[in-house]
Amino acid sequence: MLDRCLVRREGFTLIELLVVIAIIAVLAAILVPVFAQAKEAAKKSACLSNLRQIGVSIGLYQSDYDDGHPNTGDSYLWIGRKWRWPLMPYLAINQKVGPDGISASSGTPAILICPSDPFATQNYNSTSYAYSASFYHLPETLNQLRIRNLILSLNTPGAGLLTSTVTSTMVAEPARKGMVAEWSNAHDHGAKIVGFWGTLQPGLVPGLDRWEGGRTLLFADLHAGFIKAKRQTPSAEDCPDINLTPDGVLGVDLK
Repeated sequence: MLDRCLVRREGFTLIELLVVIAIIAVLAAILVPVFAQAKEAAKKSACLSNLRQIGVSIGLYQSDYDDGHPNTGDSYLWIGRKWRWPLMPYLAINQKVGPDGISASSGTPAILICPSDPFATQNYNSTSYAYSASFYHLPETLNQLRIRNLILSLNTPGAGLLTSTVTSTMVAEPARKGMVAEWSNAHDHGAKIVGFWGTLQPGLVPGLDRWEGGRTLLFADLHAGFIKAKRQTPSAEDCPDINLTPDGVLGVDLK
């Protein structure tokens, strides 16, 4: 009897194994989302850091151009592959000019790419960020523009064909006027990641998903922050679009 009591058990019973597996599953269910959130928070911080550095470059540009914001006379300067070029010397990026005068095939510097952006093409023609058309159009001109005037492939700039240099003293509320913004809502989105206009419908009608989530913005006073789309002032076509803010630099992008 004593010998039988002293026999040491080896291994686990089936019930004990199931309990251990259940505990591990519960812990995984708790910890995996936490790790995912921490990873996304780090990406968001990197994205905000990018915008702050871009803001510094714009400030340096202004010091060389009589307080003027970037304006090359190009109606489509808001697009990433356009606005980046006048700022390259201030971003410490080597300018590699291709046959067309603006493009090149080298990899895009990390400062121009948001880590959460799955669609930013990794070449010298793209970035994750858009530069507001409000900063190279006077308010009265900008108020005439619509989405169709911003799309390069349509080549119909309309009133936007005439650009004007906007200085910092012309901005009514610098802390509330977006100057550069992450194009997509990659940090916080619903069914899919979308841009300022959501999923565009036929006839360039903005999608219902345009107000989902939020994105990082650089404001004219050079501070950056993550802003929910629904906190933004609706644009001329009811979108969280810093390009078409009513009254341009005289208006605001935060409600």
